[in-house]
Amino acid sequence: MKELNSCKAAMQNCIEQKYFAVAHLYKDEKAMDMHIHDCYEVYYSISGGKQFLIDNKLYPIEPGDLFVINQYESHYLTQIDQTLHERIVLSVHPDFIRRMSSEQTNLDYCFTNRPEGFSHRLRLTKEQQKRFLYYINKLTTSNDYGADLIEKSVFTELFILINSICISREEKPLEENTVTYNAQVDQILSYINNNINQPISIADLAARFYISESYICRIFKSTTGTTINKYITARRISIAKSLLAEGVGVTDVCERCGFNDYSNFLKSFTKSVGISPKKYAQVCNQ
Repeated sequence: MKELNSCKAAMQNCIEQKYFAVAHLYKDEKAMDMHIHDCYEVYYSISGGKQFLIDNKLYPIEPGDLFVINQYESHYLTQIDQTLHERIVLSVHPDFIRRMSSEQTNLDYCFTNRPEGFSHRLRLTKEQQKRFLYYINKLTTSNDYGADLIEKSVFTELFILINSICISREEKPLEENTVTYNAQVDQILSYINNNINQPISIADLAARFYISESYICRIFKSTTGTTINKYITARRISIAKSLLAEGVGVTDVCERCGFNDYSNFLKSFTKSVGISPKKYAQVCNQ
């Protein structure tokens, strides 16, 4: 398998081929806005030094941290333009990993299991880091006879490792600190997510938290790396994708996600996802 040097290229290959792709990034790639995509993502940090905003949780990133993100979770890597950050990103098509699973072993467990208090971050031990990198190296250097079968075999072993770590963590949970460096922003994030189905404006937030509109925009952007409006839109579309995949009607989804009218929902969803809500629902429920 060819090792790519772009997250966008990895996602595109993954979706087009309904397979998986590996990107190893040594240099900074301009960060996408708060976004959602139709593939699973495994993000492994080699150098650390960033922050990850995933749904309503903001995680500091340290070397050896691994993040598991599904296709309904909006996310954004903050401060990517300020600090060099080496990382490995696996993009995995949901259909492929399900085909590789068995009745006894669900390989997409790490992407679909979201219990209360769930953390997207797995803190790998030194031994687990070595094993992860061993599998990545084997995936990206197998080009001889039987390479296709080796890829699938190594992929299976890799996700048995990742899922085993997830299950082990659930059996022996550790306290996960996802509090931001600004307690006020934590309160704003919590309020937005608890009221995402209602109209939310910057003016409303400023009045609720007794601060000026300019100040609330400034502290939110400096802490999360994205704007309030971009964050709200991404969260609503994330929820919309999940509901549409469950078979909820498009009109009902529009209302439940807090969009003020259908035309705004249609425009925002199509711009973010690439197809209309109706088409997305048809694809998900084929």
